[in-house]
Amino acid sequence: MDRAQRQQALALLPICLALAFSLTALGSSHWYEGTRRVAKTLCQDHTGRPHCIHFSGNGRMDNESQAVQYIWEMGDDKFIRRRFHVGLWQSCEESPGGAGERCRSFQSIIPTEEQGVLWLSIGAKVLNTLLMLTSAILLGSRVSYSSCGSHWFQVDAAVAVLMVLAGLLGMVAYVMYTTIFQITVSLGPEDWRPQTWNYGWSYCLAWASFALCMAVSVMAMSRYSAAHLECTEEQRVQKGSRHSEHNVLEPEALEVVWETEAARSLVGQALVTFSEHLPPGAPVRVSMC
Repeated sequence: MDRAQRQQALALLPICLALAFSLTALGSSHWYEGTRRVAKTLCQDHTGRPHCIHFSGNGRMDNESQAVQYIWEMGDDKFIRRRFHVGLWQSCEESPGGAGERCRSFQSIIPTEEQGVLWLSIGAKVLNTLLMLTSAILLGSRVSYSSCGSHWFQVDAAVAVLMVLAGLLGMVAYVMYTTIFQITVSLGPEDWRPQTWNYGWSYCLAWASFALCMAVSVMAMSRYSAAHLECTEEQRVQKGSRHSEHNVLEPEALEVVWETEAARSLVGQALVTFSEHLPPGAPVRVSMC
């Protein structure tokens, strides 16, 4: 593997990394993470829980279901906080008992008028992933050959264009999804609205994939320009060497022609001088080797 092929093989690494980031972000549900404030359950659901007193009609404390419940927790003490995370496909939060998670479709949470925008965001993200996969396949085929043909230059140029389009589509998808999430936080159902939220690791991976797409595009275009100039220079040098060989052979051919013409002129002069010393009408025979 020569230096050019090694460089192209190294260029495959960021494309594969961007593709892995994109696929992970597409399938995960950690684009946003945060907490929800949920009211605590009644004392009768958890008998013997602190801060609960049961009084029956005779004034004795007991645990009968008909007893009056007195709860002196006030303000935020009446609520518990449950962690949640949400992605393109679903939203999950901790179960009331703290064991496992309870998930539901994110499409069922967002307002009805925003569902079309969500599908546009998902479609742009899927197309972004497909373009990166196509670029990886094209560049992989480019690494297998070291030819200097113009069609391989076009492969590098195609990779640069495809990665730019992939990055732009990814950026549009992320912006649309961010807008949908913020609208859902304000207008979504009461039993889902988060109290605090922040960006999750899936969101960071998605934007890292975008940055890698732009970097790969710049590198592919730079590689295309450098390879095109290198092959153009090689072709110019080859043409120059052929031209110089032609110029070396041309003087030798002129020298042969000059010697032939000089020999002919000398023979002619000798015949004229010889014929002056012959009697009139004498036959003359001339042979040349």
